[in-house]
Amino acid sequence: MVVFSITTQAQVILDTQKASLSEWQSKSFSGETQYQWKNSDGERYLQAISESSASGIAKEQRIDLLQTPFLNWSWSTESLLSSLNETKKSGDDYVARIYVVIDGGWQFWSTISLNYVYSSQQTVGQTWNNAFAGENVVMLAVQGKESAPRTWYANKRNVYQDLIRYFGDKGSDEKNQEAYRYIDAVAIMTDTDNSEQKATSQYGNIWFSKD
Repeated sequence: MVVFSITTQAQVILDTQKASLSEWQSKSFSGETQYQWKNSDGERYLQAISESSASGIAKEQRIDLLQTPFLNWSWSTESLLSSLNETKKSGDDYVARIYVVIDGGWQFWSTISLNYVYSSQQTVGQTWNNAFAGENVVMLAVQGKESAPRTWYANKRNVYQDLIRYFGDKGSDEKNQEAYRYIDAVAIMTDTDNSEQKATSQYGNIWFSKD
């Protein structure tokens, strides 16, 4: 296994070497997904086990995407979920996903979230609106049904450009910066409550970088 190292001058979200979730808050939607630190071959990672459950952990941390637009992370899963339609409420389950959230505060209708997901049924690169939240939450398959279980994948996404692409170009650099410059939180979730299946996945380091 390989847990990819954090680069210098990074905005760190999850550091497997520190092995601490003290700054993270838990949110349960149905039952409890178990999140715990594990070691293998001298490396540490965060393991998530979901059995018909849906709970996640979130970290409030404001990130300036003009300074550090790239989200970096690594993850793997033991197996994909079977016979579900992720675009429907009955199939809104994912072996692994990372949310980035722009919090609209009292203007809750302005809260938006981009979900980078390890999809069991979609192909890499596909996007769709979340079955429960609609257009305010966009799902993007970073790994998909063609991806190999029990394989560690390293991912890097330009979150600022993704927000503009999937939530709409506001027409000018100034307006795009006003809408998308800052994110307010990052969340992790492995969930199988709708399909009532089981998933075991692993998360490595998560950080934002300049390039």
